[in-house]
Amino acid sequence: MTDYLITGAQLPEGSITDLLLADGRIAATGADAADMAGARAGAQVHRIDAHGLVALPGLVDLHTHLREPGREDAETVASGTRAAAVGGYTCVHAMANTTPVADTAGVVEQVWRLGEDAGWAQVRPVGAVTVGLAGEQLAELGAMASSAARVRVFSDDGLCVHDPVLMRRALEYVKAFDGVVAQHAQEPRLTAGALMHEGIVSAELGLTGWPAVAEEAIIARDVLLAEHVGSRVHICHLSTAGSVDIVRWAKARGIQVTAEVTPHHLMLTDEAIRGYDPQFKVNPPLRTAEDVQAVRDGLEDGTIDIVATDHAPHPSEDKDCEFAAAAMGMTGLETALSVVTEAMVADDSRDFGWQDLARTMSATPARIGRVTGQGRPLAAGEPAHLTLVDPSARWTVDPAGLRTASENTPFAARELPARVMATFYRGVATVLDGQPQDGSTR
Repeated sequence: MTDYLITGAQLPEGSITDLLLADGRIAATGADAADMAGARAGAQVHRIDAHGLVALPGLVDLHTHLREPGREDAETVASGTRAAAVGGYTCVHAMANTTPVADTAGVVEQVWRLGEDAGWAQVRPVGAVTVGLAGEQLAELGAMASSAARVRVFSDDGLCVHDPVLMRRALEYVKAFDGVVAQHAQEPRLTAGALMHEGIVSAELGLTGWPAVAEEAIIARDVLLAEHVGSRVHICHLSTAGSVDIVRWAKARGIQVTAEVTPHHLMLTDEAIRGYDPQFKVNPPLRTAEDVQAVRDGLEDGTIDIVATDHAPHPSEDKDCEFAAAAMGMTGLETALSVVTEAMVADDSRDFGWQDLARTMSATPARIGRVTGQGRPLAAGEPAHLTLVDPSARWTVDPAGLRTASENTPFAARELPARVMATFYRGVATVLDGQPQDGSTR
């Protein structure tokens, strides 16, 4: 295995250091790094000048759709984790809405092994809460938790666990192995036929609206259920100002709730729908400018715990159609760090720096998902999962140039700040000079 001596990197808190990666770990930092590199007899040392670059713990995504098994026309575990590596990720959680659904130990182990074989990033399967995502009976939660995949996050994402009795039983069940239920907060009876956010723009366009209360009502119910049973609940892709208020209230009450926001909900509003471009169709929908400011405030003050991509690739035919018929979802793994940089880090009016980005995109998602070895500080002895980012870089998003298998990005032709220059997973370079390294070079 090649050793890597990284010199002059800026840590998230601002200090400059050298890092030696050897045998899958950070072997030394500071002045000790070069000394140890020289003392390792027979080792091949690859030197990387990281002056001007920020070194972050490898990013961890709690919400990724890898589509395999069943929809390999949109994405595979290999292509999705390659895109993740290019985006700076060393761990992703693969959502359960595959075909077949990841509701048994056999399916989650299949997804986990595909991730191990691909070698781009750690893949932690998310188990379905209910059999077939049908919302009628609990899936094999215990069997998935005790499988080789060690599932700790369970979600019917794409659909809401809308039955309160079933949601209560799920919250009670996962307590036994310190699991968490990740809820797609959407009251289905309030969103039947919905195409976008319900508001002024939907009224002007004549499109059926998805009201904010449909999200907020489920969150309010579920935080109270979590309090009642003493369990953990996680809110997927929170998107409204009211949702931020409810989570803030629940945390003040001591309820074990965590929440995520997506990069696109930090950046885009329902005004983007005026062109009827299906690339902006997503669930939950893009909200108002007031909602965007509220979720940014919530991320800054810690009400919202993490950024999660909700990376949702689709083949071109599912988006190249009229708005009403188009699939919901956007890719996000390769643009997430840049979007968060623009929305939060580069905003001088906000108290949100690289330490906060590392916390919300690495350390905290790893903690919520109970992932050992990920999201750790860049210190001697820690696993060598890290990414090097050029904060001064600017790049223009080219859908055809992305490494995901699908091109449905809402940021096409948009110039974004910050670029991942290198990613290291288990001490191996998966990305160098911004380019993924194939199997022969890893």
